[in-house]
Amino acid sequence: MLLAETIRHIQCREPVSSTSVSNTLRGLKLRRGVTGTNRTPGGANTCMRPESSTHGALLNWRYTTQVRCLRQAKMHASTHIVVHYHELWLKLGNRPFFLHQLRRAMRRALEGIAVAGITQPGDRYLIELENPAELELALRRLQQVFGISHLAVARPVNWSHKTFGQVTAGDVVSQICETAWDEIRTESFSTFAVRAKRSDKRFPHNSMFLEREVGGVLFDKLEAAGRTAKVDLDNPELTCRIEVTRGPILIYARRIAGPGGLPTNTAGRLTCLLSGGFDSAVAAYKMMKRGAHLSFVHFWGGGAEPGESSIHVARRLVEKLVPWQATAKLYLVPFEPLQRQIVADADESFRTLLYRRLMLRIAERLALRERSKGLVTGDSLGQVASQTLGNLQSVGSIARLPLYRPLIGDDKLEIQDLATKIGTHEISAERFHDCCTILQPKSPALFATTEQLDAAEAQCDAPTLVERGLQSVSLERFRYRQGSVERAVARHRPTTAHVSKG
Repeated sequence: MLLAETIRHIQCREPVSSTSVSNTLRGLKLRRGVTGTNRTPGGANTCMRPESSTHGALLNWRYTTQVRCLRQAKMHASTHIVVHYHELWLKLGNRPFFLHQLRRAMRRALEGIAVAGITQPGDRYLIELENPAELELALRRLQQVFGISHLAVARPVNWSHKTFGQVTAGDVVSQICETAWDEIRTESFSTFAVRAKRSDKRFPHNSMFLEREVGGVLFDKLEAAGRTAKVDLDNPELTCRIEVTRGPILIYARRIAGPGGLPTNTAGRLTCLLSGGFDSAVAAYKMMKRGAHLSFVHFWGGGAEPGESSIHVARRLVEKLVPWQATAKLYLVPFEPLQRQIVADADESFRTLLYRRLMLRIAERLALRERSKGLVTGDSLGQVASQTLGNLQSVGSIARLPLYRPLIGDDKLEIQDLATKIGTHEISAERFHDCCTILQPKSPALFATTEQLDAAEAQCDAPTLVERGLQSVSLERFRYRQGSVERAVARHRPTTAHVSKG
């Protein structure tokens, strides 16, 4: 009845007796139509006189079509980002799990950005942004998503195997050529090549045909424009890539390197001993790149001047690292009172090694609380006295959880280069007081045995020091959301009752 009354009013201007019809007409008034005489389905003229109604000009009967056209125009104005992954193809039966985690990580990274959709046409992801102005922001965030091999901003060419009856394949190829020319015409290069990949075999032409046809058209257009670019199939300066998917045909010429690795939260939990220097932050990054989700433990001591410590450096390092894994916990342990007890009771040459043993014992208890699968340290073989093979073995002998040392074979220059790449170099280079350098021995032991350290720990009453350290722990939580990092201090300090004793 509502539909019939609405039609009668539009065609014959019969009075409106329903509030619902009035609301419907009020919405339709937003679209004005062309003036003229409408006809009924039977061919008779309608009884409505043009321009005589209080509703103004005739309403447009193509309202639905116009809305559809507006939506299509909006889609064409959107921006498409192609996301390629590489290592995930090795997962075979477990591949869906890793791809799901990659998709979740991309969604999380793009929070606050208008995303029309994320699809998976073949062996890639396609992200469609509603607002092209947010492209650069989206690319920066996606470059911090592990699992992405490389990114590209693509120009789409819509096609369907069902439309080849109305639109010939030649028309689609011609459109591909024009789109490829639009993609490379503003680029500067002296050699180029065209590479095509046809993942949708329903497309009537193979990859070699597309490369030959598009490459020929591009060469002719470059010559006509007075440019002397040549074809180089081995080492081109610019490669125009064409990907025929079950969705649109994607065309792009520039690729942006991604971080690689495995998506976050795919390998399990680890706990990292974060010192504030270059090494531990880089070690954490390397393990996060392999899919591990890290919590951090920082041991801090008071500085030579009042109020100085390394807490602010640890916080900034976590803030720099947390975008790679979305969330993180930072445990802060005041360590100087424990160090002074060791200085009072133990042999001077073993001080640093006993510091490190005590750190491992406390961090292990916190790791068990987090259900971590191991501990991560920034040890590099031979870098300092405590990192000789003998000392690494004697210090790590007390750990029940596995110890992961991803920097064990890297030198300091390699570590600093990677720190610069991930943005932690400037933070670690700031002035702060490392607790390990406080009360440092003049001549540390280079080849301490496990038995020697066990005897030195017995003099210090190590179990009591561990409990004292756990009683003074404070916890801070970090979360990456909509492009910024939020920090919150836990309401309740984790007590020894909440920390597993193993």
